[in-house]
Amino acid sequence: MVLVKEIKGKTPVMGENCWLAENSTVVGDVRMGSDCTVWYSAVVRGDVNSITIGNRTNIQDGVVVHGTYEKAATVIGNDVNIGHNACVHGCEIRDRVLIGMNAVVMDNAVVESHVIVAAGSVVLANAHLESGYVYAGAPAKKVKKLTEEQMAVFERTAKNYVMYASWQ
Repeated sequence: MVLVKEIKGKTPVMGENCWLAENSTVVGDVRMGSDCTVWYSAVVRGDVNSITIGNRTNIQDGVVVHGTYEKAATVIGNDVNIGHNACVHGCEIRDRVLIGMNAVVMDNAVVESHVIVAAGSVVLANAHLESGYVYAGAPAKKVKKLTEEQMAVFERTAKNYVMYASWQ
């Protein structure tokens, strides 16, 4: 059963047509746009700081989204794809970004629009990832410019996840 829970007087607010998997958790100060999906075993934990999520963002299986008490809120834009088992913590992820599977994005990092963070990468605290590139490694470093084909993946994948939710 989905756990949507108030914490310290803050209740998650979701836009239209959001889908939450049966064993996902969304608690506290969370504001989610429309057409978002939170997949199996994912946790969006707005207990110690706020979490704001735009439209058509998918938070895939096993993802943890959190912040740092009194220091770092989490802001996630539109058409963001957060891959399986990633950790997004107290950072800003702008529109049309793909965070790869098992990647980590730490406090006060800023990921500009149109960025791919490769699977398994670690974006260190206070890092700033420039738009239009793929970043990979631990710590994540700019490795190549995005191709036109890669640029199309952001919105296509975001729309696909809205479709996948309709199958559940």
